[in-house]
Amino acid sequence: MVKSVFILFFLLVSLGFVIVSESQVTTGQASIDTLSSAANCPQKDILDLLFRKKVIDPEIHTPKASVIILPLIGLSPSTGFQIGGGASFSWQMRRKPGTKLSAGVGSLMVTSEKQLIFQLKTNMYMNRNHWFAQTDWRVYIYRAPTYGLGTGPVENIPLVPGDPSEIANAIRFDGKYPMQFKWIKFHNILSRAIPGHLFLGLGYHLDYHFDIVDMELVTDSANYTPTPHYAYSRLHGFDNTSYLASGISFNFVYDTRDNLINAYKGIYVNVNYRYNSSWLGSSQNGSQLWTEFRTYVGLSKRAPRHLLAFWAYGSFLVSGKIPYLDLMSCGFDQMNSSGRGYEQGRWRGEDVVYGEMEYRFPISRCSGIVGGVLFANVITASNHDMDIPLFGYFKPGAGFGVRIMLSKRDRTNLLIDFGLGQQSDGIYIQAQEIF
Repeated sequence: MVKSVFILFFLLVSLGFVIVSESQVTTGQASIDTLSSAANCPQKDILDLLFRKKVIDPEIHTPKASVIILPLIGLSPSTGFQIGGGASFSWQMRRKPGTKLSAGVGSLMVTSEKQLIFQLKTNMYMNRNHWFAQTDWRVYIYRAPTYGLGTGPVENIPLVPGDPSEIANAIRFDGKYPMQFKWIKFHNILSRAIPGHLFLGLGYHLDYHFDIVDMELVTDSANYTPTPHYAYSRLHGFDNTSYLASGISFNFVYDTRDNLINAYKGIYVNVNYRYNSSWLGSSQNGSQLWTEFRTYVGLSKRAPRHLLAFWAYGSFLVSGKIPYLDLMSCGFDQMNSSGRGYEQGRWRGEDVVYGEMEYRFPISRCSGIVGGVLFANVITASNHDMDIPLFGYFKPGAGFGVRIMLSKRDRTNLLIDFGLGQQSDGIYIQAQEIF
């Protein structure tokens, strides 16, 4: 709670500085409803405010790459004090006219708990959009709690044959089971364009979790204390200390968005079928289906940042078996952005469906440097072993946030959000839009 109050205080002070400084630049100008057109009030960014440089039309894409580097500092119960750096970058491949903007984010963090978090994620359009490449690379030396599978009751640890069953469903640690593990993620997809904004592609995906420790697990019969991860691994034949998921994917993408980083209009559809195979090194055979949909509805011709944004995804176990930590959970999508209002990994399941809506609006007078969002989301997840069905229980979240335009050329914003869930809250800071 102290952390949340401190960050909110910092946010309000920073926002107040930006708005007051900007008002000095735009004194005497009319309201945003009158002057938000491109002709009278072109989009500005934070550098325009700080250095009063000449405003360039943000729709004129220069061939230069854009890189924004941010220091990252944080504090959480699971990682302790965090410090590191991150970058948001965009560029146009081969500088060919008509090629869409490519974008990526990267970060490296170390923590007081001797943890390391490295992430590099890119989405690249190449050769006049004939090819589309997606990468998601991560190295985690990490600790994070798990809460079991499903969005149902907290009594969600299944009985394991041969283990002391009389206390297997006792609720321990308020349903929160701390874990530590190491994770190497190496996902790559290359797709070829076909007519009509469509892409078809193949991918290779590797997820290796090792040195897994259920920190509250006790397996001796006298003090038997199971955890959701241990029970799931025992029931489905996985080693509860390490497992590998290695497979190929078939991909379909439909993309009419006007900007990959921060869309004002368009539709994005992504379908990914992944098959993990033992002949590629997987601990077991298994397949998953990922489906995703995004769309953006403008509310003002004069202020393109004034819009409604919609996002939905579903992850489904199709066949075989998938390791516990490879099952989809909130906050583990490509941008680690779903489930605001809840801790990362709070809701996990063999099948997961998630939906979110954002109302995005400008706050700044004329320049558009500062904007705001209101958002609401909902998630449902299954637990097959406990007969908790998908759509049996729903967990909502909601909140608000501020957007500060860092680069008008590629529409990169600094995002500062506060989210509320059921008996849960969180502060979220990142560059580039949530979706």
